[in-house]
Amino acid sequence: MMKRVKKMALVGFAAVTLGAGLAGCNGGTSGSASSGGSDGAYTGGPVAANTAVLSWSAPLTRVNGESIAMGELNKYVIRYGQDEDAMSQQVVVTGAQSEAEMSYVIENLDEGTWYFTIQVEDVNGLMSAPSDTVSKTVNS
Repeated sequence: MMKRVKKMALVGFAAVTLGAGLAGCNGGTSGSASSGGSDGAYTGGPVAANTAVLSWSAPLTRVNGESIAMGELNKYVIRYGQDEDAMSQQVVVTGAQSEAEMSYVIENLDEGTWYFTIQVEDVNGLMSAPSDTVSKTVNS
């Protein structure tokens, strides 16, 4: 199950779309989705129920309406945790300028509900506001 969300960024970017592929749980039930490579990139195949596959689209415009070229994007920052108001874990995904559609696999999630957001940073260090939060529940 994938949920697509969009949020206007306050600093620099008009939108970052984040979809959490609720890999292996389909919103809490068992199923299958994709596995990640050693760098966390989505590579296809079955995954464990305690894995989240996050997929997103690069922003096309800045808040002021100007377009942003792929070459101006630097990296993505994924924040996640079990407290929606204090996501304590972070992953930095480099190579933002290389792909308009990207994904990342987060494995070994403990039982409970996990929350995820993503931000994009441009080559000048401007960081977007976080995307809307998506969640996944890992059952034992």
